[in-house]
Parts: sequence; C-alpha cells; structure tokens
Amino acid sequence: MKSTIQLFTADSAPADAAGTLTLPNDADPRTVPLDGVHTVVLQFPAFTDGRAFSQAFLLRRRLGFSGHIRAIGDVLIDQLQQMQRSGFTQAVLRGDQSIEHGQKLLAQYDTFYQGDAVDVKPHFAAA
Repeated sequence: MKSTIQLFTADSAPADAAGTLTLPNDADPRTVPLDGVHTVVLQFPAFTDGRAFSQAFLLRRRLGFSGHIRAIGDVLIDQLQQMQRSGFTQAVLRGDQSIEHGQKLLAQYDTFYQGDAVDVKPHFAAA
C-alpha cells in the first residue's frame, strides 16, 4: 500500500525552517540547487493551475529528490490523489476543505495499474 500524504490546515502546517525551499509555480526545479534541502514547498495559486504537479514530478523522477514536497495555496481534496501520484508528501488544505474527508478519499484506492512518480513500475510488472 502506498504511503499517504500528510494533510494539514493552514494553522497546523509545519513552519518553514532551514532546509525548506519555496518555489514559485513558474520556476524550473532543475535549475535550483537542492543540497541541504529537506522540504520543497510548491504553490497552487489557483485550483486550475497545475504547474506544481509538473514541478513535483520533475523533483521526484528526474532529480531524485527524496525529501518532503508540500503543496500550499488553493489545495482541494479533489487534487490529493493526483498529488500523491505526482510525488507530494504533504498538503496544506484550503480553509474550507476537510482533512477527514481528504483522508477518506485517499484511502479509497491503495494501488493503481499504471506507474507514477513514486511507484514507477506498472502494477503488472511490480510483482
């Protein structure tokens, strides 16, 4: 079973500290030094702006980043499954979103047939 994304509200989110890098959603993660970085914060300025999904995928698959990738901004529970599959490990939900409902949605599917940023092999080849 896949590990699930840690969900937070704005007031319960981890504080940015040394080793945390916040990227604007138009930045290319391939151009940023990641030495000493343990958490990358990616921004969703609007629900309809999915550039942070591509950034997360690049961080995980192309750059091999193994730390936390945190989603902030206009983060809805509808996006959580795709965030998890793109490489996010943390999400700070928009104020009107329910952590409990988000956890239920994440628990609906524990495996997927096709590979993704986290589990590269397709389900039929994983065994």
